[in-house]
Amino acid sequence: MVTPIKITGIGYEVDDNTRKYVEKRISRLERYIPKHARRSLTGEVKLAEVNNDHGNKYQVEVILNLPGKVITAKDSTGNALAAVDIVEAKIQTQLRDYKQAAIAHVGNRGVMSRFKRSFKREL
Repeated sequence: MVTPIKITGIGYEVDDNTRKYVEKRISRLERYIPKHARRSLTGEVKLAEVNNDHGNKYQVEVILNLPGKVITAKDSTGNALAAVDIVEAKIQTQLRDYKQAAIAHVGNRGVMSRFKRSFKREL
């Protein structure tokens, strides 16, 4: 679980149900984070109520501090929990790209990779 999650409300009272829901959804993102980055990961969630002419809107911003990169996503909808879901999907795609770039993918399964390894040992 992404343990150090800081949840703040800006002009919005964050109740227990909302806090639990946000922690549950954001902690699910851990599976997309490389193992080396989980130790130093910190997260911040900002919930804000924005009053517009057309009615109230809720804005959610998630900031994840990873080694070498800061990932952020922001969205606003008519429901705070729906905004959390949308932001989770945005962060998920960014984390997949981060993991793809952070981990060196060396092929170990194919026949040619075995040949390359054995040939490299003889040099």
